[in-house]
Amino acid sequence: MNNIKAQSGVALLTTVVSFTLLLALAVFLFWKWNTQAILISHTTELPEDFPDDGFSHNSFAQLLTRFVDENGNVNYDKWLQNKSAVKQLDQYLAAVARYSPDNSNHRFPHKNDQLGYWVYSYNAQVIRSILSNWPLSSVTDLKAPVEIIQGLGFFYNRKFIFGGRALSLYQVENGKIFDGQGDPRVHFILNCGSGSCPVLRPQLPLGDELEPFLKRAAQEFIENKKHLRIDHKNKTLYLSAIFKWYKDDFLSSVKSGNGAVTLRTYLGTISSPQFLVEVEKSKGYPIVFIDYDWDLNQSN
Repeated sequence: MNNIKAQSGVALLTTVVSFTLLLALAVFLFWKWNTQAILISHTTELPEDFPDDGFSHNSFAQLLTRFVDENGNVNYDKWLQNKSAVKQLDQYLAAVARYSPDNSNHRFPHKNDQLGYWVYSYNAQVIRSILSNWPLSSVTDLKAPVEIIQGLGFFYNRKFIFGGRALSLYQVENGKIFDGQGDPRVHFILNCGSGSCPVLRPQLPLGDELEPFLKRAAQEFIENKKHLRIDHKNKTLYLSAIFKWYKDDFLSSVKSGNGAVTLRTYLGTISSPQFLVEVEKSKGYPIVFIDYDWDLNQSN
C-alpha cells in the first residue's frame, strides 16, 4: 500500500513539474514573440561638415532651433514636410549609427562627451521615430502585439543603431545614460516625445559646459508647475511621475547624513536658493505623483 502511495506521489509530482515547465516555456515564448525587436535604420551619408575627429551634434542642434518652439514642443508636421530637414536628421543619425563611445572611444575624450552622445542621440531617435510614423497622437500608439506595459512597443520593441549596435531606447536610457552610477539630472533633459517629458533644448553642450546645462535643466523642470506644485491649502506636494519611476536614482545621488534621505531632500540639492524656500515650506506634506501626460509634445 505504501509503495502504491509513493508511486502516486511521484507521478503527481512529475505531472506538476512538467506542467510548470511547460507553462514557463509558454510564457517565455510569448514574451519573446511579443517583444520581437523591430530594427529601425536610415541609410544615408554623414553630414558634409562632420569632423574627422570628435563627434559633432551641430546638425541636430540646427534642426532643434528651427522646429522646437519656446515651450520645448516640436512642429513635427512642418519638419516632415521639409525634405531637406528630414535628410539632415537622417545624416546626423547616420553618424550616430557609425560612431559611439563603445566603438570609437577616441572621439569622446571626456565623460561628458560620452553622456552627451547618448542623451542627444536618444532624443534624435525619438523624433525620427515619430516622424516615420506620422501622424501620431502619442508615442504609446506604437504598440507591441500585446501591450503588457505602457510604452512597450515604442521604448522596448523598436531598436536603433548606435555605433554599429542595435539598442532599444530602454537599453540606452538604463544601460548607457544611467546605469546606477550616473548623474540623475539626465532625467531632466531626456525627451520621450510626450507632454510630461522634460522639454527639448536646442543647446547641446559637451565637456565642461554640460554641468551648468544640467543644473539649469533640473531647476527649470521643478520650477514648472506641470512637474511640481505645492498646495499649501491642502498641504500636499505634487510631483512629476518621473520622481516615482526613478526615485532610487535620485536618492542614491544624495550623500546621507544623520537624517533619512527623501525626495524632498533631493529637491533641496537641485533647487535654486529662491525656490528652496518654497520647497522647505512643504516640509511634512505628503507627496502625490502627477498623472503622466503621454500626449505628443507637438506645437500648434
